Amino acid sequence: MAAIKDSPYDLSHMKSMLLPAALKALLPSTFHPRCEGARFARNERIFLAGDRPEWMFYVVSGEITLERTGLQGEPVVLQRTRQGFVSEASLQSAKYHCDAQSSVDTTVVKIPIRDLSAELERDPAFASRWIGMLNGEVRRLRLHCERLSMKSVKDRVLHLINTEGQSGSYAATTGLKSLAGELGVTHEALYRTLAALEKAHAIRRKDGVLSLVQDWLPKATKGPLLQIGQNPR
Repeated sequence: MAAIKDSPYDLSHMKSMLLPAALKALLPSTFHPRCEGARFARNERIFLAGDRPEWMFYVVSGEITLERTGLQGEPVVLQRTRQGFVSEASLQSAKYHCDAQSSVDTTVVKIPIRDLSAELERDPAFASRWIGMLNGEVRRLRLHCERLSMKSVKDRVLHLINTEGQSGSYAATTGLKSLAGELGVTHEALYRTLAALEKAHAIRRKDGVLSLVQDWLPKATKGPLLQIGQNPR
């Protein structure tokens, strides 16, 4: 595992007040001091398939991808996480089942798996909160599968903004190439679609943020706007 690097967090024993709000609310207060902070550089391996799980990772900023090797030796991305847990499935597993890599400079909170498992057995209220978190993750993955089933790049982009964004805006903080991978399309197809949506005044782009134009959606059922989308490839 990569060495821990400098970070705005106390990396050896992260103070509970510096935990992300969502994680602080989820974990019991007595568990907070057991968490540690770490930073990984772009394209740095975090763990490999077959390694014995020691940590669960919570992405604070940046992006971690979970990958396996395809039949032709190519990396196949199974999951991209920009905020939230990575390796939840390792909680009761003897080994990691895929590789994890940071696609950009990434800050994480490391949570000791053995301690976490013991705390879940000891604290029913925490276990209930944990189940609620996992249910939310299942809903997010269902939306992701729904998005990938859409035929046009346009529909996938608009679905992403509507379901993953806040108040009609989605921050593509890790870049458009990474976003194209999440949408399951080539970056060229994504660039063309975003340009077409901007030209049609359907979205605005500024500083990596994709924002819906509020007065566009009611008009989307008529006219040439329906021809914006392209088949993913």
